[in-house]
Amino acid sequence: MTATTRIRRLRWWLTTAFAATSAIGLVSLTLFAVHNDDSAWRAATDDDLSVQTALVISVIGFSDPSRHDIGDLVHGFDASCPQVTVFSRAGAQLAATRAAGIHCPRVRKADLRAVAAAAIKDGDAEADGQTEDGHHVRLRAEAFPGLDGDEPVGTVVAAADTTTDEAQHRRFAFLLGAGCALLVLLSAPIGHLLSGRATRPALTALQQQEAFLAEAAHDLRTPAASLRTLAEIALHQDGEDRDAALRRSVRLATRMGDLLDALLTRARLEAGVAQVCREPLRLDQLVETVVDDTPADGHRITVRAEETVVVGDPELLQRAVANLLGNALTHGHTQGEPADVEITVTADGTVTVDDAGPGIPPGQAKSLFERFHSRSGSSGLGLSIAAWVAHAHGGSLTVVPSARGGCRFLLSVPVRDQKRP
Repeated sequence: MTATTRIRRLRWWLTTAFAATSAIGLVSLTLFAVHNDDSAWRAATDDDLSVQTALVISVIGFSDPSRHDIGDLVHGFDASCPQVTVFSRAGAQLAATRAAGIHCPRVRKADLRAVAAAAIKDGDAEADGQTEDGHHVRLRAEAFPGLDGDEPVGTVVAAADTTTDEAQHRRFAFLLGAGCALLVLLSAPIGHLLSGRATRPALTALQQQEAFLAEAAHDLRTPAASLRTLAEIALHQDGEDRDAALRRSVRLATRMGDLLDALLTRARLEAGVAQVCREPLRLDQLVETVVDDTPADGHRITVRAEETVVVGDPELLQRAVANLLGNALTHGHTQGEPADVEITVTADGTVTVDDAGPGIPPGQAKSLFERFHSRSGSSGLGLSIAAWVAHAHGGSLTVVPSARGGCRFLLSVPVRDQKRP
């Protein structure tokens, strides 16, 4: 399994974990909200019924300590709902008298007696029941004592129709469940998007690593093979032939070192390890330093520079100028003749590198700054690094035909604002 496959599999695992966690959380919150809503409307109904039973008990009269009188209750209470039923205790039996709410749907007698019996035993009780026509009701029963205050002599049972409340509760639960299901469905693509953003740096780093390895293999394969061949030849030669082979080996080793340096610089730039340090510097002096440090090897390099102060990274700008100069010395001349390169630095922060070489074939100017593209068999990394440095400084690198017949590279870097200290 490749590293890319493992990272992509990790992304799917992260997506699944995010979706599962979101689903568990949303379902738990939904169940909690539905349970709380159910408990809330039941508690509110029980409170209303408790007020009703207490009010009824307060108006019950007694003809003697053990016999109560509900005549005032029957004639004084409204006949509208909720239904109130008074049960009289006669030994082990309960006799029911419908005291109020006579126009309400009748609750099943078995449900009334069951909650009344529970209240005789425990003092009060709540239960769910049904009317004779199938409606759901909530029942609340409360026992009341006689005048002696010892034993309960009866119970008051209040009943309220809960059909509307239950319908509203079911509607609330349905809407909340539908919203939860929608959010769970949305959590999967959102999780996939977030996991993609989380694994993108790893994929980018992996791609940069693979690109670096590909570049290194591409650029070092031929010099390494040539260096090995020259070393083997030098082992079997003497005198001038051996010296020539060793000199070519040194040149190849130098070229391999330059390639490695360019590859590492490119990799560090793409990975963001190399940060652009912005400080005022003399661009003309930087260019002159690069020219002084570059071996001419018989080539001619002319510099015309104006005093120019820019804000940039000295190391990166030095690398970009050195790459442009090296490119001109390598490709900016005809075979067998020395190169004639002119470098100009103007006050607007532009470095112009002019050569008298064969120029650029039509249609290759746009691809010249891409990796593995050059005017000959080199890697093309030098120009791509120079272009990256220019863009990192907010400038540009362009190439146009030179009046001398070759190429003219123009590296532009913003100059320092003279108004700033």
